Order: sequence, then structure tokens, then C-alpha cells
Amino acid sequence: MPGIVHDSFTFQNLRLTGGGTLPEVTLAYVARGRLAPDGRNAILVTHGYTSGPRMIEPSVASSEGAWSTLVGPGAPIDTDKYFVVCSNMLGSSFGSTNAASIDPRTGQRYGSTFPRISVADIVTAQKRLLDHLGVTHLRAVVGPSYGGFQAFQWAVTFPDFMDGAVPVITSPLPPESDREATLRQRFEQDPNWNGGDYYDNGGVQETLTALRVETLTRYGLAESLAVEFPDPAARDAALRRIASDWANVFDANSLFILGAAMATYDVAKDFGRIRVPVLYVLSRTDLLFPPTLAPGVMAGLRDAGVDADYFEIDSDHGHLASGADAAKWAPALRAFIARLEAKTP
Repeated sequence: MPGIVHDSFTFQNLRLTGGGTLPEVTLAYVARGRLAPDGRNAILVTHGYTSGPRMIEPSVASSEGAWSTLVGPGAPIDTDKYFVVCSNMLGSSFGSTNAASIDPRTGQRYGSTFPRISVADIVTAQKRLLDHLGVTHLRAVVGPSYGGFQAFQWAVTFPDFMDGAVPVITSPLPPESDREATLRQRFEQDPNWNGGDYYDNGGVQETLTALRVETLTRYGLAESLAVEFPDPAARDAALRRIASDWANVFDANSLFILGAAMATYDVAKDFGRIRVPVLYVLSRTDLLFPPTLAPGVMAGLRDAGVDADYFEIDSDHGHLASGADAAKWAPALRAFIARLEAKTP
């Protein structure tokens, strides 16, 4: 599509917060707009747990819903004005280094030997990408769900590299659950699993598809599909088709790589490092990150001296609200970015 760049960047020797080094890292990314000569007109959009960098493209769906009304010419994230980058996370499945990648030290896929990474490692890798692209400063970091983890982490790890952060349908702490253990039990029942080294065993697409149907149902996608598919049987078939398409391109090991990173994520203890305004956005009906989180998060931010505002999306679309009901919070996002522009032209 004109004006949209799909590319990747490879660099060497990413030192990990938990110890050790990844000898080679590739990050895939999508970019829109044009970078100014001084490299200061950029916005980083960070994607969710199981989605990818194409969420900033027109008419491309993601697990959060398409952001096509939030990113584009004249949109709140205005590609006529800003160079907008969405980087596929380290450990994810849409072109970046993950367990399916070849370990240059062995010539074999990493598989179950992929090292443990953190959310801080993910954003540090993104910073290397932005440096490569010539970005010298970010107007904002904006992202939903796991992307919100990254937005918070950016504000903590690189507090002077941006003007503002917008964590959406997310939290400064991971959701309380034993998700990783539950997931592992499901995959261990798949005869092809082989401890995560399933690449030569036929893969685990059926298990992935079943899990995806459950996840999208929990996120509220069935309700979102009801208008287009009023017949329940047709709606169920559409949901399974969406889940199957995703399972054909997503690597199951990414669930565990990113899940393990999420388990150690905690920026609440570091709110004092944040030196930029924050717009915190939740959805009225999100069960994963419910609006009951807001008072505690906002109090923590303000007690740390952070200039923080809160917006709640009045949506029936649960965890998918940021895309499915983008119009309901687009004015708040537009106003926040305009405020950043007024403070730091």
C-alpha cells in the first residue's frame, strides 16, 4: 500500500536484563509517514500479546481490532505530520527473532532454548531500531494491552526519549493468573509439542486454534461480530476462521516467551522515573484490565509526581474496545497529542 513501509532491521549482541546475550536480533516493523530531518516527529505504536505491527495499517485487523481510524492522514496519530513506527516485538511471531529463528551459534532453531527476556529487553531492542531509523525523539509511545506494558516500560526505561505515553487497556502490573502453567498443560497434551521443539513434528496449529477461539471469545469478539453475522452458527464459523488464520502464522512458543516476560513486568515500583505526561485508557467492559484498576494506578502515578490523566472508553467491546470503538476515545488521544505539541513544539 502506498506510503506504508514493511521492513526489518538486524543488529548484533543484545544484552539481556536476566543475563546473557542474544547474538543476533531481527525486528520487523511497519512505518507510515515521513521522518523529519531532525528525527523528532516520530510516534511509536506498540502492539499486543498476539498481534503484530500491521495494526497501524488501514483495514488490517488485530487482536485489539484495527487501529485504522486512529492512525492515518488527519487521524489522532496523524501520518501527515508524524513518522509512525510499529515494531514487531522481540520474541513475537511476525518477522522478529523468536524461538523459530535460527540460533547463529548452533545453526538450529532456538525452540525451547530461546532465552528468557523481559519487557525492558523488548523496548531496548525497539530503541536500537529507532536509532537505526534516525529517530532522535518520540512525541509519544501509544499501545494497547501488551503494547500498554511497553508504553509504560518506555516511560520508565527511556524517560527522556519521549514527550508522553499512552498505555491503553492495560496495567503497570501483569494480570493475576497462572496463565503460563495453564497454557503449558494444554500444549503438553498435543502429541507434536515435544517440549516446544515441534518444528519438525508437524506443528501445534489445532491446539493454537482452539486456544485462540477461547481467547477471542473472552475478549468479546463474538459480540463484535454479531452485527455482521447475526446468525449464531455463522458467527461461530467466522470466529473459528479468524482463529485458524491466526494459528497458521503465529508461533506457539511466542506465547511462552512473551508470557514469561510479562510475568516479571512491574513498572509500578518505578513510577518515580516517569517524567512525561501519561494518558491512561481503560474500557468499561474489559474483564482482563477492568476499570476498577484506574483509581489505584492513577493514585500511584500522581503520588510519584506524574502528570497523569484517565479516560474510560464507554464500550461493550471489552478488551477489543481500543480498536472496535476507536471513535469513542479518539478525541481524547487527539487532545493529548495536541497538548504534547503545545508543550514541546
